[in-house]
Amino acid sequence: MKTKLKKKVFVGLSGGVDSSVSAALLKEATPKNFKKLFGRPTPKGFRGYDVAGVFIKVWQPFDEAQGKPLTPCTWREERRDAMRVCAKLDIPFLTFDFEKIYKKEVADYMIAEYKAGRTPNPDVMCNKEVKFGAFFKKALSMGAEYIATGHYARLQLARRKSKVLKGKKLYKLDEHYKLLTACDSTKDQSYFLWTLKQDQLKRILFPVGHLKKSQVRKLAKKYGLHTFKKKDSQGICFLGKLDMKEFLQHFIKPKSGRVLDINGKTIGKHNGATFFTLGERHGFTITKKTNHDRPYYVVGKDIKKNTITVSQNLSGDIEEPVSMSRPVLDIEDTNWISRFPKNYNLKAKTYSCQVRYHGEFLPCKIEIKFGNKARVIFSPGLPRQSFQVAAGQSIVIYDKDICLGGGVVK
Repeated sequence: MKTKLKKKVFVGLSGGVDSSVSAALLKEATPKNFKKLFGRPTPKGFRGYDVAGVFIKVWQPFDEAQGKPLTPCTWREERRDAMRVCAKLDIPFLTFDFEKIYKKEVADYMIAEYKAGRTPNPDVMCNKEVKFGAFFKKALSMGAEYIATGHYARLQLARRKSKVLKGKKLYKLDEHYKLLTACDSTKDQSYFLWTLKQDQLKRILFPVGHLKKSQVRKLAKKYGLHTFKKKDSQGICFLGKLDMKEFLQHFIKPKSGRVLDINGKTIGKHNGATFFTLGERHGFTITKKTNHDRPYYVVGKDIKKNTITVSQNLSGDIEEPVSMSRPVLDIEDTNWISRFPKNYNLKAKTYSCQVRYHGEFLPCKIEIKFGNKARVIFSPGLPRQSFQVAAGQSIVIYDKDICLGGGVVK
């Protein structure tokens, strides 16, 4: 009788606690403990995983004048931590160099979007082009059946009947995956994963999606992983926390411009409209002040004229021009993961959406349009600042804990 082999899985190791515990859980998985470890039924014929750890090396900007990186992240230190994890777990360690892909698809894209007056989401592009793009493809080409990451999200296998022949009761079972929010709502990362497709989901594992962050740290300590006390990474994917204006000024030349109030009157100055996004309240100077001034927020910008418009009334307590914010937002480049939302024109079902990472879940309806486009129609009564979002940002649609997909604001 032929022995069934273990499933080969490549784990993306960042050097942090989440990915290292993901590797440990996969290494420990057996038919008997699978349900306990991952919170779902054991797959048919499961015999365990053959695990390999992979460190993804990406482009990091360098300040030639000062002779140091522009970002706080140092890939050598992170790679060393990933190697230590693999040594502790006794699994193979590999390094994939995706520097050129990251530079082109994430960094250059981000800079180009800011130049065009839009506010991009580099983490979404990093997941799409690097982790679930280049890494996914290379892992499968090397014989891996799955890739795994330390993302806080869950997957659920579902079955639905689809009609084969019209007029007759002939159906086939269609298997598909749903992307669900993480059990730990404070760490949920489904917002960044809305571009995933079915042919990817069937080859992806999220081992820590059913766990709380505190549980992940306890497991890291249990497995003897030094990452159990490592701080969470923050900021842009692989680049870490950085001052966006300071970073962009290395690639976009600052240009002095006027700050306008909502009536078009000049009340201050700034160093370039491209560096600002809606809702910001820092980085510009108000020269015409009064004794009763409150904070000013950016509510509009004109790249051609190099002006930004600011207001003290982002909360909406005083009426502003309708152009400053809209009760509907058009999105493009949409991706629907497991099913289309019910179209507003056919059946007005209410969903919820996030217009920014870990933002409030806002009630809305969806109008599907041709050409991978849609319209998000927000429920009446929401404060204007809730759905005031810059072009280029992602809006992600949810049906309770199911992430349906999303799109980019036009």
